[in-house]
Amino acid sequence: MAAVMSLPPVPADATVAYGEHPDQLVDFYAPRVGEGPAPLVVVLHGGAWRAPYDRQHISPFAAHLAAHGFAVASVEYRRGPADEASDLHQEMHQAAESAPLPGGGRASSADSLRSSGTGAPPDVAAVRRADQTAPSAGRWPETLDDVAVAIDRIPESIHALTTTEAAEAAQVSRHARPDQVRAGWGRVDTACVVLVGHSAGGHLALWAAARHRQPVGSPWHRTSPPPVRGVVALAPLADFASARALGACSDAVVQFLGGPGEYAARQPYADPAALLPTGIATTIVQGATDNDVPPQVARAFASAAERAGEPVRLVVLDGAGHFPLIDPARPEARTVTEEIGRLAR
Repeated sequence: MAAVMSLPPVPADATVAYGEHPDQLVDFYAPRVGEGPAPLVVVLHGGAWRAPYDRQHISPFAAHLAAHGFAVASVEYRRGPADEASDLHQEMHQAAESAPLPGGGRASSADSLRSSGTGAPPDVAAVRRADQTAPSAGRWPETLDDVAVAIDRIPESIHALTTTEAAEAAQVSRHARPDQVRAGWGRVDTACVVLVGHSAGGHLALWAAARHRQPVGSPWHRTSPPPVRGVVALAPLADFASARALGACSDAVVQFLGGPGEYAARQPYADPAALLPTGIATTIVQGATDNDVPPQVARAFASAAERAGEPVRLVVLDGAGHFPLIDPARPEARTVTEEIGRLAR
């Protein structure tokens, strides 16, 4: 965790809003190699759907994928209410606000669990304590609303980035040249989309691929499967019953659904294991020594998929914990990249 959280955030080539809330943003990274059509990878970050963890900690991994020839759209979404953060979180926020970030500027409160750019890792023990005291994981229904809308609007955002005016507007908050943005996004293959998510983001990726399996009356229901080639879920909160029994991510699943009183009513709409089969190719990459989301959760989802007649590919990496899967310096991240490429092909 310290290794990932201490990596300096990598600025995107462009950032596009899909709503009016400050968290309704998508970062775009153009492919850095290759000349032909580039597969599109939609990245959903983890952090137990809690407010202090935003997309910046996964930006080095997003840039890593772009360096391997993928176009990347990294989605931000609303998470647990910031005003419910613990005193410990608030102290960390205040300390971060005066810390310089790479490329200039100052850290926002959402940067509090990341490095200031000096190379010093955060106090991981403090972060763990913060997780234990944070009362809210996610916002119901806003977190799911945001993911559904963001993914639905990504193709039109990519099209807009190929125009001069939109590319120049996107550069207001970023430093890539408009011609680079236009050229990179002009060759994105929006017919070849892979959803990738880590931890809580892995849940969101699986959930987004299953919207056509939503119960009747669901506001997130699609009449047909989403146009995606597949899903690569990294240590996902994929099976709510197993995650709840294990207390994964400090009971994040129960908090995400609004507490024990709301769990039974909301679980059928949010639990990927309850939305099988999807008809979409799915791979789960899981660390064998993960203590945040134990391997039993991935295995429970794989078992549920098999019972539904839709076996998933389960890749368990010996000796790997929760965070190496998104650390570009680790071999586990190379395995993830290979699995994404396998589905994209």
